Amino acid sequence: MATGFFWDERCFWHSGGNYAFLAPVGGLVQPLAAGGLPENPETKRRLKNLLEITGLWSELAPRHADPATEEDILRIHPETYLRQFQDISAQGGGELGLRTPFGPDGFEIAALSAGLAKSALFAVLEGDLENAYALSRPPGHHCLPDFPNGFCLLANIAIAIEAARAEGLATKFAVIDWDVHHGNGTEAIFYDRDDVLTISLHQDRNYPRDSGAFEDRGSGAGAGFNLNIPLPPGGGHNAYLEAMERLVIPELERFAPDVIIIACGFDASGVDPLGRMMAGSHTFRAMAEQVRDAADALCEGRLVMVHEGGYSELHVPFCAHAVLEVMSGSRITAPDPLSERITAQQPDARFDAFVSEWIAEMEASLSDMR
Repeated sequence: MATGFFWDERCFWHSGGNYAFLAPVGGLVQPLAAGGLPENPETKRRLKNLLEITGLWSELAPRHADPATEEDILRIHPETYLRQFQDISAQGGGELGLRTPFGPDGFEIAALSAGLAKSALFAVLEGDLENAYALSRPPGHHCLPDFPNGFCLLANIAIAIEAARAEGLATKFAVIDWDVHHGNGTEAIFYDRDDVLTISLHQDRNYPRDSGAFEDRGSGAGAGFNLNIPLPPGGGHNAYLEAMERLVIPELERFAPDVIIIACGFDASGVDPLGRMMAGSHTFRAMAEQVRDAADALCEGRLVMVHEGGYSELHVPFCAHAVLEVMSGSRITAPDPLSERITAQQPDARFDAFVSEWIAEMEASLSDMR
């Protein structure tokens, strides 16, 4: 079986509105010559282009998908939110929440983005594909049921999970979010559930600044089924691999999911404008190897990557290419032009020891909680 790659040109046409980086244009804020929000189509389009140029594209199974249906969306989002989104979209676009502008057909494109995630998950659970990557845009992991924020308009992964559950394709889902920002939307949707394990590795106090604490472990039936792993800025390659090895993989083993879904953001990159975590493409390759091995051991290899953040137009394609090399087992590589620089800027041994102790404290606390 092949590795699926779900994409649609229309997702690249999602419009980010009249912003200059993160500030609305107006007053003393001058428009940027190159466009608006950091969330723009070029990181994703350049990934597809890179896959074609290296030849890895020919080893994948490229697919399109139908949009998520209203029934799919209403399992997560209230009808009032859905109708408001549709109405504003039909009027040419606007803004629903915090930094979530969209242009004409914004709702239709967001539904398509969620549909890519849904179709990727279905294809893996139905045994049609070994694993799959959904190039979803706009992203989804910050979207709450009734409030979009952080560039996210629909909760793509949550919509996909509930659609799969409704079809009886799986009962236990694990979501690992390694976007540099806390996956607050996914956490909120499943916070009181014991059938979805949600894990977020993120830069401490980045975005949202008031969420993502280690102590937030879920509530009610979901107590113990949410794990936040806030990491100190500048943590780098070793911080991610150690956190995965000592915290993430053991939680996966205890939960024993039917499928592993990665909220696959690349904004932990060492050159990302919205993160300070100093990861390289080799970091994402290594984490992909860790979750691939976990999926092989726990759920017959069922692994789905859903694209989230990542705002370096140069670096995101190389980081994602590394992940897809692992997923597909390809020998085709795309040498990272920033590898030498990012490797040279990794933390020294003293900072690594500090981060290791940081992770050890979380590991000890988890043991005490069980």
